[in-house]
Amino acid sequence: MIRIAWVAITLLFGGAAAQAADGPSHRIVSVGGAISEIVYALGFVDSVVAIDTTSYYPPEVLGKPKVGYLRQLASEPILALEPTLMLADGDTGPPDVLAQMRDAGLNIVMAADDPSLQGTLAKVELVAAALGVPEKGATLAAQLQTEMSVLKARIDTVSERPRVVFLLSVGQGGAPLAAGNDTAAAAIIELAGGRNIVDSYDGYKPLSPEAMVAAAPDIILVTYRSLGLLGGADKLLAIPEIAATPAGAERRVVAMDGLLLLGFSLRLPQAVRDLANALHPELKLAD
Repeated sequence: MIRIAWVAITLLFGGAAAQAADGPSHRIVSVGGAISEIVYALGFVDSVVAIDTTSYYPPEVLGKPKVGYLRQLASEPILALEPTLMLADGDTGPPDVLAQMRDAGLNIVMAADDPSLQGTLAKVELVAAALGVPEKGATLAAQLQTEMSVLKARIDTVSERPRVVFLLSVGQGGAPLAAGNDTAAAAIIELAGGRNIVDSYDGYKPLSPEAMVAAAPDIILVTYRSLGLLGGADKLLAIPEIAATPAGAERRVVAMDGLLLLGFSLRLPQAVRDLANALHPELKLAD
């Protein structure tokens, strides 16, 4: 059901740049992977003059010029592209650079930094409104809501929620950074039917070896990038404090694409489904 519905949305919006011709004309700088996915789905990829380095999905956006990392933008190269509109995720910056571009007359529309289903729905509707196609945004948001409702009904049937820890900067010197409250990692773990073991602080902070062992996670969650930098799952599981956990003993490591896992984009149902299947193989959630 979810797969059929998503295919229908993709056919309607995904490759429909030509359909955007009846809307307002824009020269768009798209900043943030989730933002770029929405712009593409709404059919405005041909109006994009640049993207940031976190925008790498879908493949159709990859040929666009890059303006750097979303938190470390510079005004000169962006303004040189003569954009009429910047669509940006909520953690875009630095603030003084954004102020410079606004002073230069650039219309900047920023989404709230809200890693939740409601935050994603609001982001879709905000981008669609800025592009002058609110009806398309409402349709896309409604479809996303339906897909998530179907997934939630299945995931809510699980009787046990495994203990999960999401780690960043593993093996890069010092204790790894673990996701606490109010993070995209904590939110996606909960949506997928898991339980984030770190609830004593907000954001990302180093987790000491003693705290890792005491937390006793059932599953270690990482991004492909972190695992690759470390040298693979065997290297991760060889870290003494991880080896001493139930996750280490059972070799339960789950790795996912960072943008998919943490982006809270239009692919949120896919992220939830993939992680839920890893946490609860018995669910066998299909596309």
